Amino acid sequence: MNTHLLTNARIVTPTEDFTGSVIIENGIISEIVKDKYYPEGIDLKGQWLIPGCIDIHTDYLEKELYPRSGAGFPLPFALHFMDARAAACGITTVFSAVSFTDNEEKNRSLAEAMELSKQIDATRHSLLVRHFLHARIDPNSEGLLDYLEPMRQLESLYMVIYNDHIPGQRQYTIQQQIELRTKAFGITPEEAMQKLQKQIDKTSKINNRAQIYEAFKDKYILGSHDDTTVEHVEEGKYYGATLSEMPTTLVAARKAKELGLWICLGAPNYYRGGSHCGNLSSHDAIAEDLCDILCSDYHFPTMLGSVVKMIENGISPGKAVNMVSLNPARLLNFDAETGSIEVGKKADLVAFSSEKSFAAVSYALVDGIIKYKADYSTTVQPLTAERIELNTLNTGV
Repeated sequence: MNTHLLTNARIVTPTEDFTGSVIIENGIISEIVKDKYYPEGIDLKGQWLIPGCIDIHTDYLEKELYPRSGAGFPLPFALHFMDARAAACGITTVFSAVSFTDNEEKNRSLAEAMELSKQIDATRHSLLVRHFLHARIDPNSEGLLDYLEPMRQLESLYMVIYNDHIPGQRQYTIQQQIELRTKAFGITPEEAMQKLQKQIDKTSKINNRAQIYEAFKDKYILGSHDDTTVEHVEEGKYYGATLSEMPTTLVAARKAKELGLWICLGAPNYYRGGSHCGNLSSHDAIAEDLCDILCSDYHFPTMLGSVVKMIENGISPGKAVNMVSLNPARLLNFDAETGSIEVGKKADLVAFSSEKSFAAVSYALVDGIIKYKADYSTTVQPLTAERIELNTLNTGV
């Protein structure tokens, strides 16, 4: 029998937190013991012990694939280091967002998205944490219908999100789009408008939402991205959405709540104190109970970082932790197996300290197996050269 014993931890369950120990047998939580220390166990020295984060939306893979414009790296290389970073940040289940769209400006194509997804499918079981696909489907993409059935064959595809890219819709106004393009491409506002008009003419007459819904309504989580108006939320709901992902306004978030949709916002938004582009603040949404889930969006460390910040801001540990673990598990129908520290569930667990207003992860376990371990209790000794006066060094001149 494979057994682990984590002791002297501040354990967070869905409803309470306490000092205690967790006993793991064959990858499953077999016992949770309050106020008892086991000298033979792994002593967490009072660190937080929570369920591993479930990240339902991250763009991080793209950053590893293309860290600089024009500088691409092979997927196995990029996925390996993304995976390691996820474990180090306390994320034990991650959904990589892949954009199914044809966008010349961003060098994206439906064919490339499909090939990338197939490669993730082929390698995901040999990594440290659990990997799934989150398809951001542009319903206005020409040629999309040819890819719907092949997408259904992807083992790792679990979430399908309507992601409207028609210029002027949702997150950015036409004027904002013009400003973004003039800065990004070094062109005039007139040239930027010509590019936008070309894209509008190409995409505004295409709407494949009904076909997407029919293809994925049976066993996939459907959602709508960047809802800005009541009409956007209602449209998503009509086409099967159970998730409003990154609503950009309070109006949209309130409507999503009224219609019973899950609401997900970005953890970087919360950790930084607001949206980087002026959209709905996670702080404002949480204050109105309009945010159920926080995802990493574009920055892994902010998931646990936001948990720390929420607790510092007076939110209970249980509620804060649920937003990155149990709530996403419930959305995904994973909650019978994972998402919380409860007897009988998988031991996907994370231990961390939080003295510096962020999370320093010491252990990450998946299926009760230690996938990441770090020791911050010792100091790094200086190199001998660090103690030598600079003018005594051989400069090579």
